[in-house]
Amino acid sequence: MATVDLILTLVLLGSLAVVAWPFLFYPLLLRALPTRPEHPAPGPRPSPSLLFCAYNEAAAMPEKLDNLEMLKARHPDLEILAFDDGSSDATAALIEGRGDLVTLVRGPGRSGKAHGMKQLAARARGDVLIFTDANVLLDADAIGNLLARYADPGIGGVLGSLHYVGEDESATASVGSLYWRMEERLKDEESRTGNVLGADGSIFSIRRRLYPDFPDSVLDDLTVSMAVVFAGKRLVKAKDVIARERLVAARGDEYRRKVRIAARAWHTHSHLRPQLRRMGALDRFKYASRKIVRWFGGLFILTGAVAAAALAWRVSPWLFGAGIGSAALLAGVAIRARTGPAAALADILIAYAATLQGVVKAMRGRTVTVWNPAKSR
Repeated sequence: MATVDLILTLVLLGSLAVVAWPFLFYPLLLRALPTRPEHPAPGPRPSPSLLFCAYNEAAAMPEKLDNLEMLKARHPDLEILAFDDGSSDATAALIEGRGDLVTLVRGPGRSGKAHGMKQLAARARGDVLIFTDANVLLDADAIGNLLARYADPGIGGVLGSLHYVGEDESATASVGSLYWRMEERLKDEESRTGNVLGADGSIFSIRRRLYPDFPDSVLDDLTVSMAVVFAGKRLVKAKDVIARERLVAARGDEYRRKVRIAARAWHTHSHLRPQLRRMGALDRFKYASRKIVRWFGGLFILTGAVAAAALAWRVSPWLFGAGIGSAALLAGVAIRARTGPAAALADILIAYAATLQGVVKAMRGRTVTVWNPAKSR
């Protein structure tokens, strides 16, 4: 009997440790690692091309175009290309109306972001390809600060820093903002110690000669950024390259977004597995800690909950019943709440559930190629 209790206790503690790993133990280990310095060398500044894909982003496009005009004024050599993925609103017309600023490439219909980015990359002429999203705005100094990091010939890719707007609009937005601030700090530490293991599509860049070939079904931002690491170059993060994006405020939008991203992330992981296995030990450790452990976080939460329930039953059926009843009551309150700690707890658990669902979906051979902008953004 004591052996069963010990096993259940170890399962519970192990599950808690795994869930906490990417947010607590992994950052502490990164801080203990030495800094890997950069080595800038004199030379000409590389020429930039800025690329983005859009689908039904007419509401965001006027502000986006104004932002691009400001960036172009500061960097006259900046080439800007946009891919329209078969929008049914005025997105393409708005971009086309600024042909003096942006070169528009029209897709054949819904073909997805990965397909669109490949079309743009094939047409771009800049030494450095800068990738962003249609609803993301870049600060005035972002392009200059980003290009400055390429003075180090050992750097093959540079990520920016994403700052979210609208975190006070809902518990979903608040949790998303907190999660992303933690993610940004992790990337800072990964960059300081060598490589960041993967980029977010809001703002990142690579040397054009490193752009890989890949199928339309993968996450282009993860695939393209990891090509830098596979090529033996550094993928670093620049805190002073700032992009701004509005948070998703509705749970339904955020759930669907996380399922889609997780499904494509696992599909991308499967595609990249042979190259991932050839990475150095530190990079493999980083990749597993920040990605694989998180993808299965929902499974470990479920395992820990089952172990806790089994331990409670072994202590007393009454304790088990009280625990189940309290958990059900808390779940009901949390799902109905829209603000406060209970709502935040619900959004955290929903995020884990959505991620696990997306991974399982991809393991069964299903993935998602196209996307739709969140209505609550």
